[in-house]
Amino acid sequence: MAQLKIQQMKSTIGSKPNQRETVRTLGLKRIGDVVVKEDRPEIRGMVQAVRHLVTVEEVE
Repeated sequence: MAQLKIQQMKSTIGSKPNQRETVRTLGLKRIGDVVVKEDRPEIRGMVQAVRHLVTVEEVE
């Protein structure tokens, strides 16, 4: 199954509380952190909610 590499590019300071929680739920703690998650609809939805704070790449 495909995987997504998610990297936090911007700070959550000034973001809405639900967006901060979404970034934390993805496993990101600070700018530059990278996590690899399975490509599932739930993860895609979380990434979509914070798309202005993260970058996403598909990984084999």
